[in-house]
Amino acid sequence: MSEFATASDGIRLAFERVGQGDPVVLVHGFGSSRQQNWKSTGWYASLAEAGFGVVAMDCRGHGLSDKPHDEALYGHDRMAEDVAAVMDAAGLTTAPLVGYSMGGFIGLRLAARFPQRVSRLALGGVGEFYLRGPRIGDADMRRKLSDALLTDDKASIAEARGRMFRDFADQPGKDRFALAACMRAMSPHLPPETLAQIRQPVLVVCGANDEIAGPPGPLAAAFPHGQAVIVPERDHMSAVGERKTRNAVVDFLKSAQPHS
Repeated sequence: MSEFATASDGIRLAFERVGQGDPVVLVHGFGSSRQQNWKSTGWYASLAEAGFGVVAMDCRGHGLSDKPHDEALYGHDRMAEDVAAVMDAAGLTTAPLVGYSMGGFIGLRLAARFPQRVSRLALGGVGEFYLRGPRIGDADMRRKLSDALLTDDKASIAEARGRMFRDFADQPGKDRFALAACMRAMSPHLPPETLAQIRQPVLVVCGANDEIAGPPGPLAAAFPHGQAVIVPERDHMSAVGERKTRNAVVDFLKSAQPHS
């Protein structure tokens, strides 16, 4: 059942609590939602089987949360504060966080700014390109992707990635104008010296064929307590629903639990 938290700027943020175990906070990727990114791909079930509960949110501009069209109302720092607001509404002082793609960017911001809120961090679909400005983080690419989301003439979208993002944004229940604003407002990536100050355990999981994120190893090496997992034969879009991805994250989360 959906609940709602209110961000500091008044944006309503939809989330849900599932299960009775220790909760894990789930933050989805760009253009997705808690339903599409996590529930329909088996994450709720896998976490429940492992004894965990779930607090899964819809980021602003996505799912059942408010969808402003003003890019000034987005950015990863603001969206990290949204995660904290949802955690407060769910009664969580600290928790493990799992973020996929954009959700991983947001998780990194939360861990860097409010380290007491994140006990450990699992990043999916975020890899080496984060360290050197991945294609999706470049200003020119952001502009091209947002233009693809905004154009009325889909046939004019020349690049395959732009067509993919537009098709994704045209799925039922999505607001391509809000997604374009979110895309334009994506924040610069955290520098290596900031990543090195994230002391929590960090897992970095990427598909072997992920051309958006790159391989996980170099990013994992940027953290004092980082580890990397490669999911064979999967790319950026397919790794999130792969059982091997879920198993790697569950094993990482369970490693924090005391042995009986």
